[in-house]
Amino acid sequence: MLHYTTHIHSSDVQWVTFIHGAGGSSSIWYKQVRAFQKHYNVLLIDLRGHGKSKKPIYEKLKRYRFDTIGDEVIEVLDHLGIKATHWVGISLGTIIIREITERFPNRTLSMIMGGAIMKMNARGQVLMRLGVLLKSVVPYLLLYRFFAHIIMPKKSHRESRNLFIEEAKKLYQKEFKRWFTLVAEINPLLKYFRFKDAGIPTLYIMGEEDHMFLPSITKIVQDHKSSTLHVIPDCGHVVNVEQPHVFNEVVVGFLRLL
Repeated sequence: MLHYTTHIHSSDVQWVTFIHGAGGSSSIWYKQVRAFQKHYNVLLIDLRGHGKSKKPIYEKLKRYRFDTIGDEVIEVLDHLGIKATHWVGISLGTIIIREITERFPNRTLSMIMGGAIMKMNARGQVLMRLGVLLKSVVPYLLLYRFFAHIIMPKKSHRESRNLFIEEAKKLYQKEFKRWFTLVAEINPLLKYFRFKDAGIPTLYIMGEEDHMFLPSITKIVQDHKSSTLHVIPDCGHVVNVEQPHVFNEVVVGFLRLL
């Protein structure tokens, strides 16, 4: 089973489950736990190959798919007896949340999508193809640093960029290659998610400076009646790290209205 950590408020309140992005771990939510624990039970999960969800237990899976990753997350919920939860995700974690919701809508109370990835722009597509070509010859950490600087380029993004690079150092190279291949093959899945409204309360919370992903999210919110968008000024991709107080206030406020 995936490694997880719980912070219990009381038995009669709802759960909020946090899903990190590729190369990260549940430690990226350290600025959220206290604010959310005041109102909810909190569940932090390390995805396979990340944080404390390491090999040898997870080495046997030769090819990653979003549904198998989602099944492992659901396994944790089942183990804890959580019938339904609010989801909070960042970056790649938002895709995992959306995929779980598509297959198990009864397990989702709402979706909070921070720095959401729902479409790769032309620049992103070129970078991903380049990465696929180089991932077997270029040290994975060098490749990860390169992508981190592309997605989070400004000085003001330094904290979140460095946090993800430090977490990526803990990954095994095989794990990185598998996750990278998974991300490189997500276009059909993302196209479907853009087309179909999940019909579940969804908050996209994006940084104003997240130029690679914000335009597509703006279009999705126009088309999906169940979705709303909050853009944080002077903020990049990893909104929960760069602007934690704004992130916490907006997300908790959204949840409290449901």
